[in-house]
Amino acid sequence: MVTKNRTKFYVTTPIYYVNDVPHIGHAYTTIIADALARFHRLCGHEVFFLTGTDEHGQKIERAASERGLKPKELADQVVLRFKDLWLALNISYDFFIRTTEPFHEKGVQKIFQKLKDKGDIYKGIYKGWYCISDENFLAEDVPLEPSGEKICPDCGKKAILVSEECYYFRLSAYQQKLLDFYAANPDFVRPPGRMNEVVSFVRQGLKDLSITRTTVKWGIPVPDDPQHTIYVWFDALHNYVTGIGYGWNNELFERFWPADLHLIGKDILRFHAIFWPAFLMAAELPLPRTVFGHGWWLKDETKMSKSKGNVLDPHIILDAFGPDPLRYFLLREIPLGQDGNFSHEGFLHRVNSDLANDLGNLVQRTLTMIWNYFQGKIEGAEPENQSDLALKEAFSQLKEKVKILFEDYAINRALEEIWAFINQLNKYLADNEPWKLASIKEKRGRLARILLECARGLWGIAYLIYPVMPASAEKIWEMLGEKRPISSLKFHEINPDLFSADNQMQKPEALFPRVSLQDFLGREIKKEVRMEQKGEMISFDEFKRMDLRVAEVIKAERVPGTDKLLRLEVNIGDETRTMVAGVAETYSPEDLIGKKIVVIVNLKPAIIRGIESQAMLLAAEVGGRAIIPFFDRDVPAGAKVK
Repeated sequence: MVTKNRTKFYVTTPIYYVNDVPHIGHAYTTIIADALARFHRLCGHEVFFLTGTDEHGQKIERAASERGLKPKELADQVVLRFKDLWLALNISYDFFIRTTEPFHEKGVQKIFQKLKDKGDIYKGIYKGWYCISDENFLAEDVPLEPSGEKICPDCGKKAILVSEECYYFRLSAYQQKLLDFYAANPDFVRPPGRMNEVVSFVRQGLKDLSITRTTVKWGIPVPDDPQHTIYVWFDALHNYVTGIGYGWNNELFERFWPADLHLIGKDILRFHAIFWPAFLMAAELPLPRTVFGHGWWLKDETKMSKSKGNVLDPHIILDAFGPDPLRYFLLREIPLGQDGNFSHEGFLHRVNSDLANDLGNLVQRTLTMIWNYFQGKIEGAEPENQSDLALKEAFSQLKEKVKILFEDYAINRALEEIWAFINQLNKYLADNEPWKLASIKEKRGRLARILLECARGLWGIAYLIYPVMPASAEKIWEMLGEKRPISSLKFHEINPDLFSADNQMQKPEALFPRVSLQDFLGREIKKEVRMEQKGEMISFDEFKRMDLRVAEVIKAERVPGTDKLLRLEVNIGDETRTMVAGVAETYSPEDLIGKKIVVIVNLKPAIIRGIESQAMLLAAEVGGRAIIPFFDRDVPAGAKVK
C-alpha cells in the first residue's frame, strides 16, 4: 500500500552516472528535491533527502582502463564533481549514496537472493542489441540499419549484438499486478500524461528482464555465482532502499520507507515506474507514494547530454550570480513536468526583472527609508488602518496558497503567487508615498506604520522564498534585524505580527545586481577558456581529436559595446575564419595584426554578440587577463600544432 503518512517526507533524486558531466539538467532535479525538502522541514516534518552517484557498469570500466586506473579509483575522482556542484548550489541533502559502498552492495545482493529463492529470478540465455553508452538493451522494434547494425535512438551511437548467459527477472508475472496497482493509485506516476504512457506500455505486454552480465566485470557479483555481475539498473534502483537503511539500519528504514517522492527525468520513467515497482512487489516491500517524471531542460531545442556535447555548465552561472538566481529561474520558468529551453536572455530577464527590479528594489527602498527616517529602528507606529489590515490578510491567504501548491509540487505557481504579493507590497508603498510624509511631523506615526508593514511583508516574503532561495531569504532576515534562524519557525506559526518593531535593522545591500547580457556572455567565454585549460585528464585519442592550427591575424577590431571582446579575422592556411576573443583588456587590435597565434578550429561555432565565432584561441590567464603565447620564429599559417 502507498503511505498516507505526511508527518515524514522522504524524497530522492536519481543517482547520477558518475562519468557524466554535471549540467543544468542534473542541477534542476536536485534543486527541485532540495526546495521540497526545505519546505517540508519548515512544516515540521521529519525529512530525509537522498541523492548520490551510480558508479558501476561498462562505461566506467572502459573509461578507467583508458586512463590506467581501477574503476573505483576513477569513481573516487569524478564523484567530487557532483559533490562540489551540490555544495555550490546550497543543496541540503541528508545522505549522498555511492553504489560502490559496501552496505549498498550487500543490500542489492540480499534482494537478489530473496527474489531468486522465490523463483522470480532464473537463469537463461540472452541475445540482444546493447548500447554501451546508455547501458541498456534496445527495444526490439528499433530497426536495423542498411549495414545490419542498430543505432541507439537515445544517444545515436552504434549498439553491439550481445549473446550471453544471464539471470532473468520474471517481469511478465507482474503485469496485471502493476496494472491493478496503477488503477488503485492514480497519483503513483505524475503528471497524468506520464501515467498514461506507463499504463499503455504495460498493457502491451511485459517480457522477462535480463538483470545480469558475464561480459561486464565492474559490478556487484551475483551471490554464489560471481562470474555474473548484477545489471547496473537493477543495482542502481535499489539505492532508494539501501540509502535509507535497508540491510544496515532497520530503525531508519522503518521510519522513512516507503519514499514519498522519487524525482526523475522523463527519459528514465520506464525503469522507475515499471521495473522498480515490480522489483519491490517481488521483494514484498511497500511501494513509493509518487514517481514524478519531470521534463528536460533543452539547449538549442535538444536534450542536454555528454554524448551530444551540448551540456550547459552550471558553474558558469554560479560564478557570476551565486546559487539563488539559478535556483529561482529553474523552478519559476516552467511547470514541473514540462520541457524548457534554456537561454541566456530568458535567464537574465528573470534575474533583472523579478529579482533585481521587483524583490531587490523593494528591499532596497524599504530599508533605505527605515534607516534614513528612523536610523534602522521603527518607533511610534500608529494603529493599523484598513489598507494595512488588507495587506496582512493578503499575506495570510498567500501563505495557505503556497502551502497547497508546494504540497502539489507546483513550485512555479507558488512563486507566481509570492511575486503577486511582492507586486502588491510595491503598490502599497507607492500608494502610501512614505517619502512625502517624512518631512511632516504630524504624520510620523503613519510613516512608521507604513514602513513597519513593509518590513513585516518582506519578513514574510523571505520566509516563503526560503525553500527556493535560502541564502537570499536569510540575507533579507539579517538586514531586517531578525536573530532567529528561518528554520526555527514552523510554517503554521508564520504571521507578520511575529516581526518585532524593536528590531535594529541594517543598511541595505544589493541582493541581486543587474547584469547585462554582454557582460554575462563575456564571463562565460572566459570560463569556457579556463575549463579548456584546466579540464580533467583525457586520453591521447581524445587529445588527437582537437584540431590545433597556427593562425595569422589579418584583421582585428573591438566588438562595439564591450570592454573585453575583439573580433578577429585569421588565416588558418586554407581559409579565413572569424572569431571573437576575450583579450581586449590585454591587447589592442593593432597589437595583434600580423601576429601568429594557436587556435582550435574544430569547435562548434558560437554566436557571440551577434558574431559567429568559428575558432577559439589559446591563452594563459594571469591576474584575470588573457596572455597569448606567440611564436619565437616564423611559422606558416595553417601549420598543425601537436
